[in-house]
Amino acid sequence: MTTGPGTAKPSRAAANRALLAKAHSDSALNLENREYLELRRRVAEKGLLNRQYGYYAISILAALAALALGAGVVILVDQLWVRLTAAAFMAVVFMQFNFIGHDAGHRQIFRSARYNDLVLILAGFVTGITPSWWLEKHNAHHRNPNQLELDDDINIPIYAFTEESALRSRGLVRFIVKYQAFFLYPMHSLTSFILVGKGIGYLLRRQRLRYPVAEVAAVAAGLGLYFAVPFLFLPAWHAVIFIVAHRALAGLYMGLVFAPNHKGMPVLDAGMRLDYLRQQVLTSRNIHSIPLMDFAYGGLNRQIEHHLFPNMPRNRLKDAREVVKEFCEERGIKYHETGFWQSQREILGYMHEMGAPLRRRPAEDQPVNSTTPAIPRSQRAQPPEQRKDSLILQ
Repeated sequence: MTTGPGTAKPSRAAANRALLAKAHSDSALNLENREYLELRRRVAEKGLLNRQYGYYAISILAALAALALGAGVVILVDQLWVRLTAAAFMAVVFMQFNFIGHDAGHRQIFRSARYNDLVLILAGFVTGITPSWWLEKHNAHHRNPNQLELDDDINIPIYAFTEESALRSRGLVRFIVKYQAFFLYPMHSLTSFILVGKGIGYLLRRQRLRYPVAEVAAVAAGLGLYFAVPFLFLPAWHAVIFIVAHRALAGLYMGLVFAPNHKGMPVLDAGMRLDYLRQQVLTSRNIHSIPLMDFAYGGLNRQIEHHLFPNMPRNRLKDAREVVKEFCEERGIKYHETGFWQSQREILGYMHEMGAPLRRRPAEDQPVNSTTPAIPRSQRAQPPEQRKDSLILQ
């Protein structure tokens, strides 16, 4: 159907609901995940799930060397502008450790769970993010991407990813949601502070820590050094400015990397059930690769492939893209890939649209119905490889 001059363009939410309705009906025919098993077979035949020990050895050693270089510059060069430049450099370094910890959590690096855990704890030591807390949160995200009430990455009180949640907001949150597209980037700068803070709260509650002694020791020692070194070697005001700048830039970097993965993509109601293949593909967005993009994104610009095969080493995701894209086209499954700037426009446009009901006068409000047919939870097909070593730590 074409859209003429007098026809209103369908909203993003309406387009997404139509897409999910079709996916729901298609999923009902794929309850045993036959399509996903076929795709996995094609990928495995190309050796794309094999370990990449050399790649990760170089990545970890390079990150450690960069960390030492950045720390040396901060300590030895007594110029504020140099230290602020080093804060930006260290934001990139910390993000590389986040990527390494992420890959270890997905069992991408070693076959041994314990060796992966050691790398993950090392990442926690450097970044201050509690491994067990992050794993629990990230595991739930991978099982239920962009699903209301089940994916904490969209259960964020200060944002609304549906018009219904926007209308339920109150007080200061309601004001933020009303103009959430304008608040998005400033809020990104708080991400690093929030992740560290939530992890500390998790440690203090001693909730399901996989390694109660090692994790507490690693995070406490890492944060202790992080705050002690600047105040020992820098003037106090330099230390404060460095820490605030570093964490704010690290948070902004995280937001620019993580938001395009799923924000602005279809959001599922809590009761909706899709097969594994369709939920992972339809809720994810790929970013076209340009020089250094894979480095800057830690491979997560291939988000569709990562969600389909979480334990695939990140340097093989680009090779899996052609296999996955062709497979999706064969079956009429929408495969969304765009450029960096377009992804930001899509995110901001979606966030602005979700806050629109709060900017309209009451008389203009129309009831929103996002109800989507659901199939029983017991009938939802789970990926056959969803074992302990294939997603994240269980």
